Amino acid sequence: MTDEEYQAVVGTLGREPNRTELAMYSVMWSEHCSYKSSKVHLRTLPTEGPQVLVGPGDDAGVVDIGDGMAVVFKMESHSHPSAIEPYQGAATGVGGIVRDIISMGARPIALLDPLRFGPLTDERNRWLFGGVVAGIGGYGNCIGVPTVGGEIAFAEAHSANPTVNVMCVGLASADGLVPSRADGEGNLLVLMGATTGRDGIGGVSVLASATLEEGGEDNRPSVQIGDPFTEKLLIEACLELIEKGLLVGLQDLGGAGLTCASSETAARAGTGVDIDLDAVPLREEGLEAFEILTSESQERMLAIVSPEQLGDVLNVCREWGLHAAVIGSVVGDGMVTARKDGEVVAVVPAKSLADEGPEYERPLSPMPAPPAATDPSTLTVSLREAFFEVLGAPNIASKRWVFEQYDSIVQGGTVAGSGGTDAAVIRIGGSGRAVAVSSDGNGRYGALDPYLGAAHAVAEAARNVAVTGARPLAITNCLNFGNPERPEVMWQFAESIRGLSDACRAFDTPVTGGNVSFYNESGGSAIWPTPVIGMVGLLEDHRRAVPASFPQEGLAVYLLGETQPEFGGSEFADVVLEEVAGTPPALDLAKESALLAVLQEAAGAGLMASAHDCSSGGAAVTITEACIAGDVGVTVELPGDQLTALFSESASRAVVSVASGDTMAFEELCQRHGVPAAHIGETGGFGIAFVGAFGVTTAEARTTYETAIPNLLAG
Repeated sequence: MTDEEYQAVVGTLGREPNRTELAMYSVMWSEHCSYKSSKVHLRTLPTEGPQVLVGPGDDAGVVDIGDGMAVVFKMESHSHPSAIEPYQGAATGVGGIVRDIISMGARPIALLDPLRFGPLTDERNRWLFGGVVAGIGGYGNCIGVPTVGGEIAFAEAHSANPTVNVMCVGLASADGLVPSRADGEGNLLVLMGATTGRDGIGGVSVLASATLEEGGEDNRPSVQIGDPFTEKLLIEACLELIEKGLLVGLQDLGGAGLTCASSETAARAGTGVDIDLDAVPLREEGLEAFEILTSESQERMLAIVSPEQLGDVLNVCREWGLHAAVIGSVVGDGMVTARKDGEVVAVVPAKSLADEGPEYERPLSPMPAPPAATDPSTLTVSLREAFFEVLGAPNIASKRWVFEQYDSIVQGGTVAGSGGTDAAVIRIGGSGRAVAVSSDGNGRYGALDPYLGAAHAVAEAARNVAVTGARPLAITNCLNFGNPERPEVMWQFAESIRGLSDACRAFDTPVTGGNVSFYNESGGSAIWPTPVIGMVGLLEDHRRAVPASFPQEGLAVYLLGETQPEFGGSEFADVVLEEVAGTPPALDLAKESALLAVLQEAAGAGLMASAHDCSSGGAAVTITEACIAGDVGVTVELPGDQLTALFSESASRAVVSVASGDTMAFEELCQRHGVPAAHIGETGGFGIAFVGAFGVTTAEARTTYETAIPNLLAG
């Protein structure tokens, strides 16, 4: 805390805080919990719409999908813990986001993991990469929630500070959502799940709200330790309690532990809570009051229970083998009062902790203009050689080594999951419908133009959902940036919010919540501005989900959208020209909206055999991926200059295959929406032929695509 923040606490309390109270304020007024540097900008985001049932401010966002059902979803970061202890950092990130979904009354049905690391040529980056992947798989697989998507990128900017984001999606009854409120004076606080220890103390303040410097391993005690088997029991117990109507309120104990859960639930209800710290089940002796209140030990939930239903609640917990203890009650004075050893150790206004933290309008300073881009026509290698360089680049190459460590089909609802798809598709049980989910972000674009970088992230997430045939509904986000106390970082953040806001309004996809992750830098190294977008869409008939791969021979192949010579921030420029320079591709939000409409209508009418978003790597990569995944060759003739046609990353494009009998109807649909549709070739054969440029066999392309990551990991 700063001196000014400390004086604000003194002014609120009318006295000096004691050690326990100071610890409570230090975690609740940290950057991670209070959003003190970001909330002035976050308020400008569009957060309302007829589909939004719960927006920002609760544990997770909720959108209505009809038939009495709702989708609950949220994304958060666990980057700082993962930089110190990659396995536990990533694992507890999964556990925490899953509990956010449970606390709303939803069953978790899917996980996505957007990740960023430094180049795999570095041994430490390989250690971080392997540990994070193992942590996500180890935890997600054990709790029985499928990991169905995400994205992985590599850049030097993420060497010192990997970016580990996790998104969870759940399903709930629209009228069965559970409030995170401590309503009802006299109701009881029941702490359920694991016991409380010293692990994770300072996670939100020591780790998530400060830069990591050399010797960061000294902060290992602030990294939480996960137990996925207890989490699985907690999931089932909470869902049973909700189904039986035994809870008044429910909240996860995540960042800031019991202090956060108690103060936030009380503040939302306008009540107070009286807590007996001696009643908290501990895993070790001698914990001080501030340790119990700020511990971030995992797999814990705080339930608000009426006295009449306490016996039933304790019985359910006992049947699931969980600790459950009454640790306090709801009171009417608006205070969080904590007692230990028969003495009052803290008396703090709940709203002061949860809602009245500091708010800063930090100075903004625009970044210098990015360096001018090299003329790509100065290419010194052949187009064929450039193609293999791009296809085998870590950002483009197959991530099979990763997703085969994840259980993507547990629960039996996965229609399309990791690998060979732009968005995961998960069937809604008891219904023919499905949800489509995608996560996207492009740090290179953000480094060159943070406004365009954020807008592109929203556009690509919407496009990835739409190519499956689904209608984009709403987003969550994880906004990953450097130190907000530096004016250039705050300018990047403000510009990203502006881009995110404009794109969400254009696509009618409100922001239902998310997370801001600041201080992702060490010494002179800061990550690129990396807003990651999690998009949720609705597919009316899961049987009509459109694959990304070419499914058979004899299909007409179309390139939708316009291609311009736009190489700024492209994979081609990064890998072949070895530069991140120039300006990212332009983004016309009206044209993007028209493309989304075409993709949804064409899918609904059964006109598309496949559809694949055209983005990183350009049309050459998009077409090749569709061939590899479908094990089908293709012959295409791309219009215009070959270099641009192959590798430009112009926005608002997709590669679509159409059965011969549907081409006329498809072309008429595109024309009606004003979306250019170039018939570029046909599927078939064993090769990938770019007429006028070069050709390769599907086997050659597959070998390069599939072996790049394993070869790097092997050193």
